[in-house]
Amino acid sequence: MHFLIISILCSVSVSVLLKLARRSGVNIAQAVAVNYPVAALCNWFFLRPDFANWHMYTSHWIIFLALGIGLPLGFIVLGRAIEQAGMVKTDAAQRLSLFLPIVAAFVFFGENLSSNKIIGIALALMALLTLLYRQNPAKGKGQGGFFSTAGYLFGVWLCYGTTDILFKQMAKSGTAFAPTLQVTFILAAILITGYLCLRRTVWNAASILAGLLLGGLNFANILFYIRAHQQFQQDPSLVFAGMNLGVITLATIIGTFVFKEKINGLNAAGIVLAIAAIWFLFYGSSLNSWLPGI
Repeated sequence: MHFLIISILCSVSVSVLLKLARRSGVNIAQAVAVNYPVAALCNWFFLRPDFANWHMYTSHWIIFLALGIGLPLGFIVLGRAIEQAGMVKTDAAQRLSLFLPIVAAFVFFGENLSSNKIIGIALALMALLTLLYRQNPAKGKGQGGFFSTAGYLFGVWLCYGTTDILFKQMAKSGTAFAPTLQVTFILAAILITGYLCLRRTVWNAASILAGLLLGGLNFANILFYIRAHQQFQQDPSLVFAGMNLGVITLATIIGTFVFKEKINGLNAAGIVLAIAAIWFLFYGSSLNSWLPGI
């Protein structure tokens, strides 16, 4: 479980960095563009991807293309959704994307459905809904209409849910995931840099420095997330649910005590539900001995 914990810590660190970056005038798109070459260098240095038998990886071209497009596209859609719908609704869409990989775990990856998993997943969804609840949420500042706003929120939900599924598929490739990750980072860097060049962005030093740090955290987040999937190879729903619960719970705690963001009673109850959900998912297998199997 330590791989998943490290991934959660890195993911929340990315969120904290992006939150602080906005206050410092950092251009998020530029930081994201710098982050991918840095992540590629980290992958090359730490994992030493072997391309000697490059023809063996041609079967992964769909993953290359999907993640190469999906990773930077996710950041871009996320930014547009925040403009149109506001932070609260966008965060809700991102976290509720958990639904897609959970369904995929049982439909496509053949995971067995047990009593403790049913209870844990149900508690996880309840925890996410209560953690994301806000009283009188601020409206988005964007000027887009209903369908534009809904479209961006759906894009966030689809991008992040699909990316989770693709990372699980990558984890199944075993040692081949290092070359796959290398190609993915390079392709993502090319695509988002090309996007910024088309928009004729003016680069600044603060954004580049933020991107260097973001790249290291992003690489560690993805690496340990994939390691967690390899550790729990037969139980992908544990990783999907545990990652989302861990991130939103830790982010809520940091937001409350570090950034002085207010939480309500339902948010506090959500933290308790999240802890209960994690226990059922990871340590509740003993329930199967006396609860009826599914």
